[in-house]
Amino acid sequence: MEKITFNVPNISCGHCVHTIQTELGELEGVANVMASAETKQVAVEFNAPADEKIIRETLLEINYPAAV
Repeated sequence: MEKITFNVPNISCGHCVHTIQTELGELEGVANVMASAETKQVAVEFNAPADEKIIRETLLEINYPAAV
């Protein structure tokens, strides 16, 4: 299992956290998502077929782009 942490500056509240955790949690291969409004970070544990590119693209689609 891989784990990656993204900086996501647009996280500002509990609703943001819920949306991110729900949307990423529905991706095939994603085992765990922890988002934080305090740190503005999203930690994702995943296996294939999920990968960093798919997770980044999903964050962008839901208007929470990861910082580069």
